[in-house]
Amino acid sequence: MKKHNFNAGPSILPQSTIENTAKAILDFNGSGLSLMEISHRAKDFQPIVDEAVALFKELLNIPEGYSVLFLGGGASLEFCMIPFNYLEKKAAYLNTGVWAKKAMKEAKGFGEVVEVASSAEANYTYIPKDFTVPADVDYFHITTNNTIYGTEIRKELDSPVLMIADMSSDIFSRPIDISKYALIYGGAQKNLAPAGLTFVIVKNDSLGKVSRYIPTMLNYQTHVDNGSMFNTPPVVPIFAALETLRWMKAQGGVKEMERRALEKAALLYNEIDRNKLFVGTANKEDRSVMNICFVMKEEFKELEADFLKFATEKGMIGIKGHRSVGGFRASCYNAMPKESVQALIACMQDFEKLH
Repeated sequence: MKKHNFNAGPSILPQSTIENTAKAILDFNGSGLSLMEISHRAKDFQPIVDEAVALFKELLNIPEGYSVLFLGGGASLEFCMIPFNYLEKKAAYLNTGVWAKKAMKEAKGFGEVVEVASSAEANYTYIPKDFTVPADVDYFHITTNNTIYGTEIRKELDSPVLMIADMSSDIFSRPIDISKYALIYGGAQKNLAPAGLTFVIVKNDSLGKVSRYIPTMLNYQTHVDNGSMFNTPPVVPIFAALETLRWMKAQGGVKEMERRALEKAALLYNEIDRNKLFVGTANKEDRSVMNICFVMKEEFKELEADFLKFATEKGMIGIKGHRSVGGFRASCYNAMPKESVQALIACMQDFEKLH
């Protein structure tokens, strides 16, 4: 039976990424050595990093003056690195979910944090609108896609100050105006690579503005100056990221990824809205195209466990919703084929007929 991988992260990757990385783990470039045991400074590995950076810049149309970094520590370490490098006195944060809240918590250790708006009172079911970013803050931080709650900011916001974005789960799913941001970061384990890699896109001239001492490893300038090679980078995930970037380019680039994402999301949301058993959890205008969250309608609440079992037996993997929301979550990242979404829809329709 075919498995349909709807895991929120680590999550589905292109088959070519999995296969080519597996081959390199057995024998990298015909060297007789595994990708897992070569030096990150080996002459054969530097071209991997160089091509990955070049494809990042090409696919996202990154302007001059920005660096692409491959680091460790996940987005959670960035929650600390960002205020270390940017917060002199005060920063502004948009609170749209658990990860935004965690980022805010870290920043409070470095200076004053202004929460410009929050949707916490409605369990983060919408993206706040009509807020004002103070002009006297050092930066404004947003989380563009909220995996737990299924909400997403799908257009660039305007900010009077440096804007920083956590794009862990929607990077490469739509074209981005990079020039709007001082820094974009994310864990790679949603749309790019296996866990263990963090990507950072940083505007070079936005660095070096704080007066505090920054520990060497936590200083973005260290990694800009050393091309992500100051210490041993996550070699295998970088190789896998390159394979995914190659796959995306071959498929038609970010615009094609966006077309597919919108198509898959529309199919599934249409079924959620039509089906008599289910209801979406996020406000329709703020629905994520990456993480589609839904629950049983109140009168069918007792069927949730039954549907999860029914769907799992039909090959749907990872659709259980996060405990903060309950119900179900179908993560439809770039590598998710439309056929898998159609299989989930058929599953929902079959279950509806039974009940």
